[in-house]
Amino acid sequence: MYELSSNFLFISFICYIVATFFFGGSLKVNDHGPNRWATIGISITILGFLSQITYFITRWIAAGHAPVSNLFEFITFFGMMLILAFILIHFIYRLNIIGLFALPIAIIIIAYATVFPHEIKPLVPSLKSYWLHIHVTTAALGEAILAISFITGLIYLIKNINQSKSTKKTFWLEAVLYFLVTVVAFILISTAFNASGYEAKYNWVNKDGVKEEMIYNLPSIVGPHKGELTTEGKFEALAEMPALINAKKLNTVIWSIFAGIALYLVIRLIIRKRIGAFLQPFVQKVDSDLLDEIGYRAVAIGFPVFTLGGLIFAMIWAQIAWTRFWSWDPKEDWALITWLFYAVFLHLRFKRNWQGEKSAWLAVLGFAIIMFNLIAVNLIIAGLHSYA
Repeated sequence: MYELSSNFLFISFICYIVATFFFGGSLKVNDHGPNRWATIGISITILGFLSQITYFITRWIAAGHAPVSNLFEFITFFGMMLILAFILIHFIYRLNIIGLFALPIAIIIIAYATVFPHEIKPLVPSLKSYWLHIHVTTAALGEAILAISFITGLIYLIKNINQSKSTKKTFWLEAVLYFLVTVVAFILISTAFNASGYEAKYNWVNKDGVKEEMIYNLPSIVGPHKGELTTEGKFEALAEMPALINAKKLNTVIWSIFAGIALYLVIRLIIRKRIGAFLQPFVQKVDSDLLDEIGYRAVAIGFPVFTLGGLIFAMIWAQIAWTRFWSWDPKEDWALITWLFYAVFLHLRFKRNWQGEKSAWLAVLGFAIIMFNLIAVNLIIAGLHSYA
């Protein structure tokens, strides 16, 4: 059953890639209404979504619990919810350009998940609750709907920011695109080192003073607290991290940044211009007001869903698992920051009439906060959610 679920996930991944090309082709025919290319694209997307649902069900059967208990499972589920949100948006608005951006982002998210361990493991005691299903799935759905606002905001900015000269706006837009390139670079280097079988072992002391072993799958730039390299012939770490920091995961982030810079420079060398300037001709005909409306509606729907999953259900589960509603754990703190940000977003939209470009920038910043919580907080900072 485990192998079967993996096969269905792979099929969905391929479907999303193929569908992306059809949505690209649809732009040459009709920018708004349905056309043959878009019909084929959304049909393949739905096929991929159904395959991913089958993956989810078969893995649930194999594991005996909802497959959302670790980073691999949560991120693949998040990608699936993003696809679901896109499918619904497509049938409401028929704006084909969203498919050209939403599908690649979902592909990146799912590919990102695959670099983490896939194995099915028994749940730790605090996860053995039906609130695992309720809290995590609802939070992921809310974040996926909010991600649609990021996608429409990104398209809005690519279309409307003047690329004829370098400004603060072009810099920050390019920084957002660089982040996406960095995630791709992370996937590439992790896959390459995993394929080569690279492994370096450290003996170290955790924050409780207990000696443990940490295994690196990338050459160590930073090492664990009081770490001693026990694998001969491997690169010795340049710096030692305090016990609070997960040195292995921080090391992965550092490698991703450097690899992202390298891949970004290669892309710039090939296209001979900023990535934003390269993409701008593809989005020129899209209706900016429609993008703004979709982005706002995505936040208006995603915010209450995230409120339920990310805060209310989370606090109920925390009370059951840890006998307290709130622990000021890093994951909890950033969930609260995410909630406060989108509350401010809606306030500014209603009271200050922040529409158009301002709203698009807020949507992009909001998604950056979600990604920081998903990547940086999970990978670097130790806390009650470190089991993920």
